[in-house]
Amino acid sequence: MEYLFDSWDKLKKDLDDKAIVLFLDFDGTLAPIADTPEKAVIPPETKAVLRKISENSSFRLAIISGRKLSDIKRMVGVKGVIYCGSHGLEIEGLKIKHTVYISQQYRATLDKIKQAFREKGCGIKGIRLEDKGLILSFHYRLSDKKDVHFIRDLFSEVVSSFAQKNEIKTIAGKMVFEVMPPVNWDKGKAVLWLLARWRFALAGRRVMPIYIGDDITDEDVFKALRKKGMTIFVGQRLSDSSAQYYLRNHEEVGKFLKELQEKNGGFN
Repeated sequence: MEYLFDSWDKLKKDLDDKAIVLFLDFDGTLAPIADTPEKAVIPPETKAVLRKISENSSFRLAIISGRKLSDIKRMVGVKGVIYCGSHGLEIEGLKIKHTVYISQQYRATLDKIKQAFREKGCGIKGIRLEDKGLILSFHYRLSDKKDVHFIRDLFSEVVSSFAQKNEIKTIAGKMVFEVMPPVNWDKGKAVLWLLARWRFALAGRRVMPIYIGDDITDEDVFKALRKKGMTIFVGQRLSDSSAQYYLRNHEEVGKFLKELQEKNGGFN
C-alpha cells in the first residue's frame, strides 16, 4: 500500500482520456467519524467539490454507505449522484432504483434480535441500537472501555443461533456490529453492478473506477476492483488491506477530490 500523494504525478497520467467513475464511502471518508451517527457532517469545502464533480461530464459519482438510503441522501444532499444505502442493499438516483429483496421472515428475525438486545443490554451505558430498516446496527463507541469485551460477547450471544441457521449474517465495523440479511450482496457487488451499467452507458469509452473507503466493509470493494481501478484506504497504512493506496484522513480525501476535479477527468 502506497501513500497516494507520493504517486499522484504518475497516477494523473493514467487518468488521461478516461471517464472517472468515482465511488465514495461516507463516515470516516467524506465526513469525520462522530460520537453518534447523526453528528457526522461533511466539511463545506468537500461538499462544494462534490457538487462540482456531480456537474462535471468527466465524472460519474456514487456514494455508498452502511447508512440507510434516506439518511445518506439527506446528509450528502448533492444532486446528480447515485446513492447506495445499507451497504449497497438500496440504490437510487439518475433513473436507477434497486433494492435487494428481503423476506418477511428476516424482518421478523430482526424484531426478535432487537428485543433480545434491549433485554440483555439495558444496563450497559454507551451502547446504542440503530434500526436502519434492512440492517440493525449495534454501536458501542461511547461505551466504557472496560465493557467492550462484555459487549462483544453479548452481541455474539444474541445473534449466534440466528447466524447458525443462516437467518442473518453479521459484519463488524469501527465500534459497531451489524446484522444484515443473509444475501450474497455487499458493497463490492453493488459497485461492480453500477460499474457495469456505467460502462454500457459510456459506449466503449475508457473508464477508470476509483473507490475510497475507511472501514472493514470497504475491503469487499478493494478486492472487487483489484486490477480494475484505483482503490484508496483512509487511515494509517495497513499491511493486510487489499487497497492499493492510502490517504491519512478525511481532510486528505477532500484535498484529493479537489485535485481530481480540477484535473477535470478525461472526456466531454
